[in-house]
Amino acid sequence: MSAVVAQSHFIFGLRTGVRNNLCFFDEQTVVFPCGNNCVCYNTVQRCQRFIPGSEKSRGMRALAISANRRYLAVSECGEKATITVFDLQHEQGRKRKVLTAGDTLVQEFVCMAFSPDSKYLIGQTGGPEWILILWLWEKQKVLATVTTSSANNPVTQVSFNPYNNMQLCVSGTGVFKLFRYSEGALKQSSFPKVESINFLCHTWMTVERVIAGTDTGRLLVFESGDLRREINVSSKAVQEQSDRQMEMKKNKDVDVDEGLIVPRITAILSYSKGFACSLGPGTVCLFEKSEEDSYRRSREIQIPPDPYSNDLSPAECQEIDTLCISPAEETLAISTDRGQLYSFSLSSAEINKEENAHFEFLSQSFHSKSVTGLSICIRKPLIATSSLDHSVRIWNYETKVLELYKEFQEEAYSVALHPTGLFILVGFSDKLRLMNLLIDDIRPFKEFTVRGCRECAFSHGGHMFAAVSGNVIHIYSVTSFENILNLKGHNGKVRGIEWSLDDNRLVSCGMDGAVYEWNTQTGKRESESVLKSCSYTGVAFSSDCKTILAVGTDLTLKEIQDCQVLREVPADEVAHSAVAVSHSGRVVFTGTSSGTIRAIKYPLPIQKEWIMYQAHCGPVTKMAITFDDQFLLTVSEDGCLLMWKIIDKEGRGLKSNRQIIHTEEILVTKSDLEEKNQNMLELKMRLEELQMENEYQLRLKDINYNEKTKELSDKFTQQIESLKTIQQAMKTEMEKQEREHRETSAEVNVKHSKELKDLEVSYSQRLIVEYERYQDLQQKYQRMQDDYEKQLKAAEESRIQSLEELTQLYEAKLQEKTQFLAQCQDDAQQQIREFKEMIRQVEEDEERKIHDMQVKYEKKLHTEKETNTSLKGETGIMTQKFYSLQKQIDERCIDINKLKQERQRLLGLIRSLESDIEDLKRQISGHEKTNQDKDQTISNLKKKNQELEKLKFVLDFQLNELKKQTEPQQDDISEKKERIRLLEEELVQIDKSNTQLRLTVSDLRLKLRTRDKEMHKEMQKVKDLETHLQRLKSDLHNCVSFIQEPKKLKDSVQMIYSRYVPQTDGVEKSSAEQDIQRVFCRQRDHLERTVNSLKSRLAKSAEEHEKVYVKIMKENVTLITEINELRKELRKERTQVKEYRAQLATFKKSNKSRPNSEDGAKKEAKHEDIS
Repeated sequence: MSAVVAQSHFIFGLRTGVRNNLCFFDEQTVVFPCGNNCVCYNTVQRCQRFIPGSEKSRGMRALAISANRRYLAVSECGEKATITVFDLQHEQGRKRKVLTAGDTLVQEFVCMAFSPDSKYLIGQTGGPEWILILWLWEKQKVLATVTTSSANNPVTQVSFNPYNNMQLCVSGTGVFKLFRYSEGALKQSSFPKVESINFLCHTWMTVERVIAGTDTGRLLVFESGDLRREINVSSKAVQEQSDRQMEMKKNKDVDVDEGLIVPRITAILSYSKGFACSLGPGTVCLFEKSEEDSYRRSREIQIPPDPYSNDLSPAECQEIDTLCISPAEETLAISTDRGQLYSFSLSSAEINKEENAHFEFLSQSFHSKSVTGLSICIRKPLIATSSLDHSVRIWNYETKVLELYKEFQEEAYSVALHPTGLFILVGFSDKLRLMNLLIDDIRPFKEFTVRGCRECAFSHGGHMFAAVSGNVIHIYSVTSFENILNLKGHNGKVRGIEWSLDDNRLVSCGMDGAVYEWNTQTGKRESESVLKSCSYTGVAFSSDCKTILAVGTDLTLKEIQDCQVLREVPADEVAHSAVAVSHSGRVVFTGTSSGTIRAIKYPLPIQKEWIMYQAHCGPVTKMAITFDDQFLLTVSEDGCLLMWKIIDKEGRGLKSNRQIIHTEEILVTKSDLEEKNQNMLELKMRLEELQMENEYQLRLKDINYNEKTKELSDKFTQQIESLKTIQQAMKTEMEKQEREHRETSAEVNVKHSKELKDLEVSYSQRLIVEYERYQDLQQKYQRMQDDYEKQLKAAEESRIQSLEELTQLYEAKLQEKTQFLAQCQDDAQQQIREFKEMIRQVEEDEERKIHDMQVKYEKKLHTEKETNTSLKGETGIMTQKFYSLQKQIDERCIDINKLKQERQRLLGLIRSLESDIEDLKRQISGHEKTNQDKDQTISNLKKKNQELEKLKFVLDFQLNELKKQTEPQQDDISEKKERIRLLEEELVQIDKSNTQLRLTVSDLRLKLRTRDKEMHKEMQKVKDLETHLQRLKSDLHNCVSFIQEPKKLKDSVQMIYSRYVPQTDGVEKSSAEQDIQRVFCRQRDHLERTVNSLKSRLAKSAEEHEKVYVKIMKENVTLITEINELRKELRKERTQVKEYRAQLATFKKSNKSRPNSEDGAKKEAKHEDIS
């Protein structure tokens, strides 16, 4: 069996937020982003080609198409932003190169542009750096980078000069710069002062001229980078737009900023006749070039109002994001901020200049917000989608056409198509509406009070439908509109429901982690699977309806059967958000939160084995497979509907056992039909009248034209005769002129031949003269050459002689200098000997002085050392005392910690007892009525436990307060020793009391163990009873099958009676139950007594510990004060020693650094040292 794969077939939608998100590949094909793909859409053949985005992409940011329409650049953001260049001429859109910013970390490229020869590519990075990068893209080489803006001034567009590869333009908020690439760098070539202007777009008109549009509706013309003038754009259309926006502002439900009243120029495009620009919402203006090198407004094209739209969000108020024109300049296409594509034929604009021009949809009207619902039917090739843009749309997946579309006042949360394709359910915030699908309208005819219906579905037979409201599933009859069942059981919101093929079962999943299978006849649960750690988002039956497939937030795909999870397919870091199973049972498709689609073969594999496809740019909300297994349909939060063709790996469609015949019936209301018939009759009458009138008009015109033709024929015959006479006269005159020309030409020929001979004679004489002059000049040149050779020889001889003389002169000078240098060296050696003698004498004097000073300071140092040793002895004694006191304090702290740990252990025992009591409560809740008393006792214990915890917190707080409030007190060391002795005696008493407490705790532990054993026995008895009951239920279930056979039924009932009813009397049963109750009450009383005794002991031990803590703290305070005083004394001694050492060091340095040359200074210093 070959593997099943999905192939992208068709997509409805447009991805907004992408710069330059629409461009022409050829005259019939446009390229635009949709989901996580780039789509090449042929508008004539109505087919699409897909270029998928990269797997690790966080979204597209910009598109750019080359000037030769061959290459497409796609900017994608991520940990490291990339620009991918695709070859559009290749069938699959082959990836050519992937460009990055090199070593610099870039998050995104906000806009890009190709050079006119398609060899270079520029990319503008985002904030805060705003770096412009120039690539030679085929070699992936970064040629230059430059910072174009600051962090507060974003750049909106970059472009190449179409007439010069090396010139670029960058525009944005307070930014309009021209750059030129030269000498390996981008250099700014213009510095206009535009800091206060917010440029949204620009376009090149000529080699030097650029026109830029602003957010205040101004068109500014720049020549060579300098602002020269402004184009006037005021017209009636601008006034109409501002009036329209003011009306929208007055509406209660729509908030429009006052700034929108000024039309923003968001897109501009140049073409051969001039340029086109957006002028406010929904309007494009065409400007043509005039003779005075200026531009005049020639045409306005507007987005038409949507007939299916409500008044709150008119289509004509859409902001235009991108303008593009076809290569032959026949079609203008635009994209809007609401994700719509429009086109306009410029050839028709030339013909119908006087009429009001309107755009038409390029393909279909798309959803502009997240798609919340998806549904298909059996009898028609229809898809129904609902969205948060208040619209419900009906699509045909065979013809790829939007069949019906209607906008409502509220957001549509869910949608369900009836199997016949004639009715539709739509869930709104206040109601659930059942509507008819008419030929040209979606008309409601029944409302149900189901609020906030996020999920709804018709049964396969179409006789029932299920609707979800919060955590309750309502089942209604389609024929009687009665609420048949209410399925309650979910604790969280229900996120998915699906009917079985026979409509007897319904599976649901919810945010509470539960998957329930319901019987739609009885309303009871048949199976359940609860996993509280997972919030389920999608559920589906397998093809045979025996197992359930569910996906959720725990990143796994689960297969559930009979309340157990059979298999789990683990995922990577991305969670599944929707699931769909093929009717052939060969493949399971899942949608993820990142927008990808996964095809997993069925039965499910154990390991991570799937095929992943790039689909949407947001989480997949719904998935469905058509009943003939030909198409997979997916919708997402990005507002796109994507159709996939399901094929095997050989490219063949799946064979389906079901033979589905699509019907062509449609619903029409009687009033509409009568109205249309009446209109047809009126039109027929009108047609007949027009035919009669036209025939009469034609006859009149024929008569008029016949008369006119007679007049014209007479007139033309007269003109022909006059022209013939004129022609004859002209012929005679022409012959006369020919004769004259012949005579004059003969005379001219004779004259020219004579002049030519004269010229030949004169030029031959001139040549002879010039040749003689040439011979004379050549002889003169030879004589001059001989003279120059003689002069060169004489000059060479004189140069050699002068060089010999100079060498002799400099040799004599060099000998004199060497003699002088030898004399100087002798003088220098003599001076060195004298200086050495002087240095020796000075060193001897200094050594004598140093020796005297050393003797003097050694005496002082000896006395200081003696005092230091005595101080060290005293400090040693004090440190020993300090360490002994510190050890005693540490021991006390250890004992206190042990007591705290003991108390915490006792509290833990109490908590374990409480948990055991709660377990008993859960297990015997269905059989005993005395649980209320037990719950009260447990709640009392909890309150008491909380009081104990509060008391513990208060005690800890008081301890901290006492530690902070201690003040130093000075006492004698002898008194402290006496107090320490008393404390030791008290600690011995505390140890004794602790040992007693340990013994009591061990006794309590033994008692608790016995109680635990008894409780386990009781629990075992309860489990045995439950198993006994389960067996009885199964036997009774088997017994029900013999309901039609009395004998077998009787035998089975007797067998059940003999098996499960014991032979003892009822008195013994009641006595056994009373014994159980007594034992339970006795255990409860005993546990309460033990808890109370433990509480009293804890209180007593806490009081004793408080007294001990106070005494210890007082002793600690006195000890700490003494230790602090000793530390102060030690510091003083150390500082004195450091001062002495510093004095010694400075003295030694001063002796060494004294000058050696001044004798008088030496004597003075010596005198001072002696004194």
